Amino acid sequence: MTDSRPNPDALLALAEDEQKLDDTTTGKRGSLRIFFGYAAGVGKTYGMLEAAQAARREGRDVVVGYIEPHARKETQALAADFETLPTKQLSYRGVTLREFDVDAALARKAEITLVDELAHTNAEGSRHEKRWQDIEELCASGLHVWTTLNVQHLESLNDVIGQITGVQVRETIPDHVFDAADQLELIDITPEELLGRLEAGKIYLPEQAKRAIQSFFQRSNLSALRELSLRQAARRVHTDVESARRARSVRQPWATTDRLLVCVGPSPTTARVIRTAKRMASALDAPWIAVSVDLTGASSTSPASQQIAEHFRLAERLGAETVTLPGQRMTETILEYARTRNVTKILIGKTDQPRWKRLLMGTVVDEILEQSGEIDVYVIHGEKDQAARVATPPARPPIDYWLYGKAAVPVGLAGLAALAMKRWHFADAEANTVMIFLAAVAWAAFRFGRGPAIVASLLAVTIFDFFFVPPFHTFAVADTQYIVTFAVMLAIALLISTLTSRLRAQLEAMRDRQRRTAALYELGKQLSSLYGSSFLAKAAGEKIAEMVGGEVAIYLDRHAPSPELVFGARSSIALQHGSSAVAHWVIQHGQMAGAGTSTLPSAVGLFLPLIGSQRVHGAMAVAVASAARLQQPELRQLLESCASQLAISIERDALVVEAADARVKAEAEQVRSSLLSSVSHDLKTPLAAIAGASSTLLEASSLPPSTREQLLQTVAEEAVRLGRLLENILQMSKLDAGASPPHLEWHMLEEIVGSSIRRIEKSLTQHQLIIQIPEQLPLLRLDGLLMEQVFVNLLENAARYTTAGSTISVRAVVEGQEVRVTVADNGPGLPAGAEEKVFDKFYRAFPSADGGRGSGLGLAICRAIVKVHGGRIEAANLPAGGAEFVIHLPLAQDIPQVPLSPSDSSRAS
Repeated sequence: MTDSRPNPDALLALAEDEQKLDDTTTGKRGSLRIFFGYAAGVGKTYGMLEAAQAARREGRDVVVGYIEPHARKETQALAADFETLPTKQLSYRGVTLREFDVDAALARKAEITLVDELAHTNAEGSRHEKRWQDIEELCASGLHVWTTLNVQHLESLNDVIGQITGVQVRETIPDHVFDAADQLELIDITPEELLGRLEAGKIYLPEQAKRAIQSFFQRSNLSALRELSLRQAARRVHTDVESARRARSVRQPWATTDRLLVCVGPSPTTARVIRTAKRMASALDAPWIAVSVDLTGASSTSPASQQIAEHFRLAERLGAETVTLPGQRMTETILEYARTRNVTKILIGKTDQPRWKRLLMGTVVDEILEQSGEIDVYVIHGEKDQAARVATPPARPPIDYWLYGKAAVPVGLAGLAALAMKRWHFADAEANTVMIFLAAVAWAAFRFGRGPAIVASLLAVTIFDFFFVPPFHTFAVADTQYIVTFAVMLAIALLISTLTSRLRAQLEAMRDRQRRTAALYELGKQLSSLYGSSFLAKAAGEKIAEMVGGEVAIYLDRHAPSPELVFGARSSIALQHGSSAVAHWVIQHGQMAGAGTSTLPSAVGLFLPLIGSQRVHGAMAVAVASAARLQQPELRQLLESCASQLAISIERDALVVEAADARVKAEAEQVRSSLLSSVSHDLKTPLAAIAGASSTLLEASSLPPSTREQLLQTVAEEAVRLGRLLENILQMSKLDAGASPPHLEWHMLEEIVGSSIRRIEKSLTQHQLIIQIPEQLPLLRLDGLLMEQVFVNLLENAARYTTAGSTISVRAVVEGQEVRVTVADNGPGLPAGAEEKVFDKFYRAFPSADGGRGSGLGLAICRAIVKVHGGRIEAANLPAGGAEFVIHLPLAQDIPQVPLSPSDSSRAS
């Protein structure tokens, strides 16, 4: 019986089309119409405005949301006839930019809004980053939008167009935006006409036009772009045709474009059919599919399956898509698939068969010719190759006679059960006895397969005749009506055994497919959680070896003379001389080689390339106990899928590393740039002061002593300032690079603070300093020089940002397992929200009292030094005014006890 149930994917696509149409017609969503061209100047905007003029004459409400100012008189004249929405004015780097105003369009609610340049990138401050997002918002609000687009702005074609033209287009749109457009209108002119318009100054100004002709607007570039735009438009039209077919529930193909299907079977004729299909597909420039139907789920090691696999490899080498379809009837399965793929031509081979056999049993060719409907069928006659087939008969698998013996057991048990029931009068009717035997035959068919089931069928008829048909215990038949009973019983038994064994084989095939799918899922899941090409290869090799029950070796291309073996060093593949050369060939050519192929077939295993999106990353070799298994289509597809997943994972890992390196380089470059821009002025100022003072001292020989002393003091102060600045820069560089590990020793905090005060004593002369450090404060395990720099920076920072006469305090207290040190002042405090930012490099909250001559590195250095000591530093504003910096330093274990002298008491000054 023909399965007339609809395809679920087709129903889903039809439902999506209907939902989209309902949303458009009911006003829930507006439509999008794209005027599409291959380059600037082909007339997209002009064509859009002309179509808008026609729509307005029909009484439709049309407004101009945004038209790019091309400075083309014809376009400007057309646009002037329409109501134009005000643009949004945005200031960007001192320049005022005009952008499309989404809110104005939503408020106007015109039936049609014209918005030029779909791929445009909006200026900063706009609601959306891209204009296509603005248009999506309008369509979602129920407004119809007309827009323009060039082919080079499609994301999927960006790399291709960059290779053709040498120009990398930065403004692109996702392909789904283009595919979701309700209408597409192609605006096309010849490259010669476009170049003529360019030379006439109708597109760019003369100087711009001259540069454009020499770069992007070359005739070869324009021809290639035109072909791409025509292909995209044709693809879109084909999508619309398929939607129309689904909407009308048409089963017959619409021959808007040709697609060929080749029926693949074990017959030697198939090779000739495949080659004929290749020639026809090339002549028609049409895609083609090689299809095989699996009716029984037969073993992949059978001669027929191996021959089909060989034909599939031939079709793949010639460029076909190969598909294996499970089904119950070959003709119905092929035609159903052909209609879902919109196939227009079917090619099938015809082998020599006796006329009586064709008349009695029919052929697949006759059935396809009868049921194909609108699909053209080409029957290719086979060659006279019968002799060759007889000369080299395919190897048959050995027969397992033990299964035939097992199949007789349930029939024997059924006979005993029937005899017992007959003796006790439970099964007097012969029909009941027949049912018992049929049940045994069905069980034998499901359990042991088709051959044993046929033997069980014959045995069941024999036992039934011997024990249950008079005269009993003989094979003679007294009543001729039993001959009909035997025939029907045998036919039903054979039919049940055939169908049951076929069901069992299909169930096993389905289980195999489910296991392969689950294995691929587990492999992908495992690879997605790992990083590092060696770890990825190890995980994939172990999983694939478990899947196929064999050995796996993985070679990676490290840009060396020979590939590197990263997994399977102890396998028979790696131990065979020449495996590395086979892997190298596979990597170089991106093709399979080794056992089961026509290239280097003497290799131990099958070598598959690890092909990524950019290059071949390596080769994977697989060896199994039986070399014939490597020719199975299912195993080949499984291994190719595994190799593809591994290649993608390796490529993803490489891209992650490259992205991390690029990010580190970018950050380092940004730090260098920020450092140069930040300290350039700070370096110039003291150098200029030193240079000016020293030159004055050299040139003026008769300066008063006070002036000379003042100039010398300026030189000394600026030299100290310059040295401190360079010290901060050097210290920050060492801390960032991790080249300055702390040299930890036991120190008294009071000594470190006192040393810091002495270093910047001149900066603190105009401030009141308060030091409160407890007498019994434990020793701290610190790097004295680094921690001294922390207090130097904090105290100098407090002195710089507070006025003369203000108070600066340093206090310390033990809190639990840490020491809390506070450096506070009563100055203006920190700006609101800047408590965390002040520790960023080059950040300055506001100009300091000395004119902002700091580098912005002092507090960043403090945080880095405190962090390497295992502590933390925080900043806050005091309630009474001023800023407070709190350092938390951990207390070490086994602190040595040092007796303190009376002079070592806490002091205040």
